[in-house]
Amino acid sequence: MTTSPASGPGVVSPDRVVLRAAVSAYLGRYRGDSRLHAESDLRVYLTWCTNQVDPLSVARRDIERYVRWLQDVRRFQPSTVSRRLSVVVGFYRVCVIDGILPHSPADYVRRPTVSPESPTLGLGHLQFEALITTARQSANPNDFALIAMLGLLGLRIFEACGANIGDLGEEHGHRVLRVRGKGGKVVLVPLPPAVARAVDRAVDGRIDGPILRNAIGARMDRHAATRRLKHLAAAAGIRMPRMHPHMLRHTFVTTMLDAGVSLRDVQIAARHADPRTTMRYDRARKNLDRHPNYILAAYMASGT
Repeated sequence: MTTSPASGPGVVSPDRVVLRAAVSAYLGRYRGDSRLHAESDLRVYLTWCTNQVDPLSVARRDIERYVRWLQDVRRFQPSTVSRRLSVVVGFYRVCVIDGILPHSPADYVRRPTVSPESPTLGLGHLQFEALITTARQSANPNDFALIAMLGLLGLRIFEACGANIGDLGEEHGHRVLRVRGKGGKVVLVPLPPAVARAVDRAVDGRIDGPILRNAIGARMDRHAATRRLKHLAAAAGIRMPRMHPHMLRHTFVTTMLDAGVSLRDVQIAARHADPRTTMRYDRARKNLDRHPNYILAAYMASGT
């Protein structure tokens, strides 16, 4: 973690010691990938502070200058700026809790307006069907399992790539996969028959190791997964400006809602803490075919 320079060769200033302790206390609240992401975002802020201001002596106006730097110089999307600002806000909140600062300089920093619609595009119904068909017919057994885990289970890419054969099991008569999600939370995700067949094909009789493997038989990572997805999309005739694994999570949410699943159930399936996040993933919320007026009219058909 980058901090302010020491006061001399081989000397660690008291301010730097305090800052290191504050950073450790904040990151100690996270585990796994969540910790890595928080550390990455906080490092960006502390690096910016190096030539600007002491992180433990900042004022609100300094943090707002950092926000403008993210927007105007780095040209990040509002959602990215908001996420990185949230890390800064959390860091200073811990500093107040631990008595390092009397108050948080980030309390009244203006947050950027985040659009209710996510900029990430999902696949249309026919595109999704074409991708599933292409993956199922692929000679690489990992392709069908990858698309099924991302698009039919709604897993995040790190969850799919991190899944092991030992995470497969049964619960109350259902085939399930134990998934380690954000913050180290573990959930059991049921496997529909098509997904179970895809996973079994990728496992191919092995008793341990990763479910998804790359070309050399090692664990598939997000980069290999993205390459496979782009290859499958091209083979399926799907023309998208930028294919990436998270598009299938958006597709998972939109397709579920199109199929008539309630927002609450989709929120649970996607493991979103806030239903507004689920709505941001829905790329067809303005689709009049599923407008609730039709459901009400059908329900009241006897009187109308």
